[in-house]
Amino acid sequence: MKAGYVMVKNDFDIDVKVKCLEERVTQAQLAEMVGTSAPYISRLINRNDGIVNKVFVEMLEKLGYDIQITYVKKEQ
Repeated sequence: MKAGYVMVKNDFDIDVKVKCLEERVTQAQLAEMVGTSAPYISRLINRNDGIVNKVFVEMLEKLGYDIQITYVKKEQ
Protein backbone atom coordinates (compact mmCIF):
# COMPACT_ATOMS: atom_id res chain seq x y z
CA MET A 1 0.00 0.00 0.00
CA LYS A 2 1.34 3.45 -0.93
CA ALA A 3 2.18 6.05 1.70
CA GLY A 4 -0.66 8.49 2.30
CA TYR A 5 -3.40 5.90 1.89
CA VAL A 6 -5.60 4.38 4.56
CA MET A 7 -7.43 1.08 4.08
CA VAL A 8 -10.86 1.06 5.72
CA LYS A 9 -14.15 -0.79 5.39
CA ASN A 10 -17.04 1.49 4.44
CA ASP A 11 -19.47 2.36 1.68
CA PHE A 12 -17.75 5.53 0.50
CA ASP A 13 -19.65 5.69 -2.75
CA ILE A 14 -22.93 5.94 -0.85
CA ASP A 15 -21.47 8.32 1.77
CA VAL A 16 -20.17 10.81 -0.79
CA LYS A 17 -23.27 10.62 -2.97
CA VAL A 18 -25.51 11.27 0.05
CA LYS A 19 -23.34 14.18 1.21
CA CYS A 20 -23.45 15.66 -2.31
CA LEU A 21 -27.24 15.43 -2.28
CA GLU A 22 -27.46 16.96 1.19
CA GLU A 23 -25.21 19.86 0.21
CA ARG A 24 -26.74 20.19 -3.29
CA VAL A 25 -23.34 19.75 -4.94
CA THR A 26 -22.76 17.68 -8.07
CA GLN A 27 -19.73 15.42 -8.39
CA ALA A 28 -18.46 17.74 -11.15
CA GLN A 29 -18.74 20.74 -8.82
CA LEU A 30 -17.00 18.76 -6.10
CA ALA A 31 -14.17 17.93 -8.50
CA GLU A 32 -13.74 21.63 -9.27
CA MET A 33 -13.73 22.45 -5.54
CA VAL A 34 -10.82 20.08 -4.87
CA GLY A 35 -8.93 20.88 -8.07
CA THR A 36 -9.27 17.63 -9.96
CA SER A 37 -11.31 16.15 -12.81
CA ALA A 38 -14.86 14.83 -12.60
CA PRO A 39 -13.84 11.43 -14.07
CA TYR A 40 -11.21 11.05 -11.31
CA ILE A 41 -13.81 11.86 -8.64
CA SER A 42 -16.15 9.30 -10.18
CA ARG A 43 -13.42 6.61 -10.21
CA LEU A 44 -12.47 7.44 -6.61
CA ILE A 45 -16.05 7.26 -5.39
CA ASN A 46 -16.89 4.05 -7.25
CA ARG A 47 -13.79 2.03 -6.41
CA ASN A 48 -14.32 -1.07 -4.31
CA ASP A 49 -10.94 -1.38 -2.62
CA GLY A 50 -11.76 0.82 0.40
CA ILE A 51 -8.73 3.07 0.04
CA VAL A 52 -9.03 6.63 1.31
CA ASN A 53 -6.58 9.11 -0.17
CA LYS A 54 -5.92 12.84 0.12
CA VAL A 55 -8.47 13.78 -2.56
CA PHE A 56 -11.20 11.80 -0.79
CA VAL A 57 -10.45 13.60 2.47
CA GLU A 58 -10.50 16.96 0.65
CA MET A 59 -13.86 16.09 -0.94
CA LEU A 60 -15.48 15.44 2.42
CA GLU A 61 -13.89 18.57 3.91
CA LYS A 62 -15.34 20.66 1.06
CA LEU A 63 -18.74 19.14 1.79
CA GLY A 64 -18.33 20.22 5.43
CA TYR A 65 -17.46 16.88 7.03
CA ASP A 66 -14.53 15.44 8.97
CA ILE A 67 -13.44 11.81 8.83
CA GLN A 68 -13.12 9.90 12.08
CA ILE A 69 -11.30 6.60 12.06
CA THR A 70 -11.94 4.14 14.85
CA TYR A 71 -9.66 1.19 15.43
CA VAL A 72 -11.44 -1.98 16.48
CA LYS A 73 -9.63 -5.11 17.61
CA LYS A 74 -10.27 -8.08 15.36
CA GLU A 75 -12.35 -10.85 16.79
CA GLN A 76 -10.47 -14.16 16.82
